[in-house]
Amino acid sequence: MDYDSRVLGRLIAGLRRQRGMTQEVLSGLAGTARSNLAGIEKGGRDTGMQTFWRIAEGLNLRPSELMRMAEEAMGKDANWPEAEKRN
Repeated sequence: MDYDSRVLGRLIAGLRRQRGMTQEVLSGLAGTARSNLAGIEKGGRDTGMQTFWRIAEGLNLRPSELMRMAEEAMGKDANWPEAEKRN
């Protein structure tokens, strides 16, 4: 399955809401504009690694945890490299 920015966006938005945060709060913690975070959450804007990292930290997650959650949400098995899946 391919990367889907909409899935990542929905995941980030859901985690933010679970924590009772507004876009203003999370964007401030992530050091990005609220409009940028809104675009990421809608899936219309890709995030760079630095912003992804800061969003994860703003959500009180390790970046690897957020990536694992995104992979699971996109239907990928994060435990096996693609090369091993083919064997």
